[in-house]
Amino acid sequence: QVQLVESGGGLVQAGGSLRLSCAASGSIVSINAMGWYRQAPGKQRELVAFITSGGSTNYADSVKGRFTISRDNAKNTVYLQMNSLNPADTVVYYCKGRSPINRDYWGQGTQVTVSS
Repeated sequence: QVQLVESGGGLVQAGGSLRLSCAASGSIVSINAMGWYRQAPGKQRELVAFITSGGSTNYADSVKGRFTISRDNAKNTVYLQMNSLNPADTVVYYCKGRSPINRDYWGQGTQVTVSS
């Protein structure tokens, strides 16, 4: 089994920055790609950014140029650096890990609130 624990959420003013972290533990050899998703109340969870074990990345258009995903394989941790935050970024952010057989593991979520 794999456990993912997010941290780093909080309250920030518009234009500010936050860095989210997601630490994986347990059967971490089961994790290949990792990503960040977000979900607003009443809406579907959507991809924010994704990074493969080889370091290839993919971003939602809404965050390109503002957010950067990275990973530290030695620490089994993935990060999301979020810059130029705006109130539309106010949602719960979830970390996801995917195994080589496409099984998904999710963290509990961390709230990001951007004040105008």
